[in-house]
Amino acid sequence: MRVPGGDPFPDGGLAVPDRGVRLLPIPRLAAGGRWRVEAMRSLSEPLLLWFTRGQGRITMAGITRGYTVHNAIFIPAGTMHGFEVGTQVNGQALFFGRTPPVPLPAGIVHLRIRETAAQFEINAHLDALGRELDGTHPGHERAALCHLGLVAVWLERQMAAAGEDRGPRPDAARRLAQRFATLLEREFRSGFGVADYAAALGVTPTHLTRSCKEACARSASALLQDRVLFEARRLLRETALPVKTVSEQLGFTSAAYFTRAFQTRTGQTPTAFRRGG
Repeated sequence: MRVPGGDPFPDGGLAVPDRGVRLLPIPRLAAGGRWRVEAMRSLSEPLLLWFTRGQGRITMAGITRGYTVHNAIFIPAGTMHGFEVGTQVNGQALFFGRTPPVPLPAGIVHLRIRETAAQFEINAHLDALGRELDGTHPGHERAALCHLGLVAVWLERQMAAAGEDRGPRPDAARRLAQRFATLLEREFRSGFGVADYAAALGVTPTHLTRSCKEACARSASALLQDRVLFEARRLLRETALPVKTVSEQLGFTSAAYFTRAFQTRTGQTPTAFRRGG
């Protein structure tokens, strides 16, 4: 079901009409292909990930870190990110809609919830929210928004309790990777290469690549290609735009060059990938 106010995801989400609030099992996010969660991309709405099983790595704003069971990760709208979803990973993904009806953090938050009471509390809030989102009883929409507010309060309190334990301060390499990720998210349709991004950031391509590898174990060109490839896949699967138009929107000099680049990375031509959807 597609809901106004949010990015489309596989069927099965629950929504508050006109709000775009949805609650989805994390494995469902990859139902249309693991590229939907593992490739670098951004959303037009904030997202809270609550992991209840499994572990993996998540890259947000150019920095990679590990996640495991009982981790809560808040990702603001417009933040480039991607994360591993192995067969053992489970949990809930809460999408707040493009105009969230509750106060939310301004930046990325990664919390490792160790207290059993706090784990129980967020599970209870999300379960109750899900029931109201899926409900038909009178007042279920208002009740859902109340439970959504309790989730936001829980997040605020856990941030206050974590204090400085929310993570180390970024060093110079990670700060540069963050700046690159922000610029990349804004300009990935431009056709710019790594040298163009490095020049805009006032560093050499070598220094930019070295910093990205230190921050997320990936080169600047890998992040760039991953972000462009995600958008190409999304446009091919979710729109009827001709391949030539997709290539133009992503800054490729020709449809033939786009087709070669796409096939090299995916093993399929753009047309074959679209038909496979």
